[in-house]
Amino acid sequence: MNSKIIASGILRALSIIIGVAILLFFLYEIRSVLAYLAIAAVISLIGRPIVLFLRRRFKFKNTLAVIVTMVLLIAIFLGIMSLFIPLVIEQIHNLSLLNIDELQKNLEDLYIQIINYFQLNDLDVKQSFNDYNLFSKIDYSIIPAFFNSIISGFGNFTVGFFSVLFISFFFLKDSQLFENGILMFIPDSKESRWKNSSTKIKDLLSRYFNGLILQMVILFILYMIVLVVFGIKNAIIIAFLCALLNLIPYVGPLISLVLIIILTMTSNLGASFSEVIFPKTIYVVIGCLIAQFIDNNLSQPIIFSKSVKSHPLEIFLIIIIAGILFGIIGMMVAVPGYTAIKVILKEFLSENKIVKKLTKDL
Repeated sequence: MNSKIIASGILRALSIIIGVAILLFFLYEIRSVLAYLAIAAVISLIGRPIVLFLRRRFKFKNTLAVIVTMVLLIAIFLGIMSLFIPLVIEQIHNLSLLNIDELQKNLEDLYIQIINYFQLNDLDVKQSFNDYNLFSKIDYSIIPAFFNSIISGFGNFTVGFFSVLFISFFFLKDSQLFENGILMFIPDSKESRWKNSSTKIKDLLSRYFNGLILQMVILFILYMIVLVVFGIKNAIIIAFLCALLNLIPYVGPLISLVLIIILTMTSNLGASFSEVIFPKTIYVVIGCLIAQFIDNNLSQPIIFSKSVKSHPLEIFLIIIIAGILFGIIGMMVAVPGYTAIKVILKEFLSENKIVKKLTKDL
């Protein structure tokens, strides 16, 4: 009898392991669909306040309010894209016809000017670079190839774009759609608690994502002002990309600053390093640091404290831990994920001392 019990236990364990492996493999294969669902969920959270406003203020029916909201969001998205598409197409065209030899010569001239400006000749840096023939080993042809790959991927983007729109519409139209799917796995005795926590999560995350959009808009305006003042080419595109990168906690601002430095220097290739490139780069960096200071001391504290109702130190630790465990993606989803977990814990484990301490402000 014992051998039969052990054998059945082993078979049961193996079947569970195989089932989990199959489930993980299935989720991996449909990862693009899961990404569409996640993006649609974020869009529905962003559009939710607009739908509620139209229903309460103007007495719109639910379907009409959702349609108006979707049209508004699409119009905003297309309006932003219309600003960038002509400039991006122009850059792709220029780079596809790029004179690689001329680019190499300009970069070599810039390098020599940097060496002379900082008086590094005594260290034989120039000679060492010449000995290794570094610039000749760089494959500059990858630049137009990179933009060609972007064009070829436009078809996949189109499929994803319309898929996200379709899913977002139904998430907004039937706000209980996602919740009802989860309720299938929740015991009947816990359904009321889950519904309460679900409503609270939607409200908090809606404010959080709309706050992030406001933060990005403020940074975009500040970056654009700095870049326009100092005459940097394609200031709108650079400002938008850098503001978008700032959505990555802590790491994003560093990446955006490096990107601005590179683009500022390369946009003035052929000019004097000591008289044009270096001073202009320093001024742009100072302006961007001032924008970061405004963001760090005004925008972010308001978003984190008022939208997710968590202490800044608490948020910092969660983001760092999520970054160590899951990388950049973990850092980006750390705050909304942690907020959702806190709300659920407060609803189901409200008597626990640790939970009570962590969720006292919710």
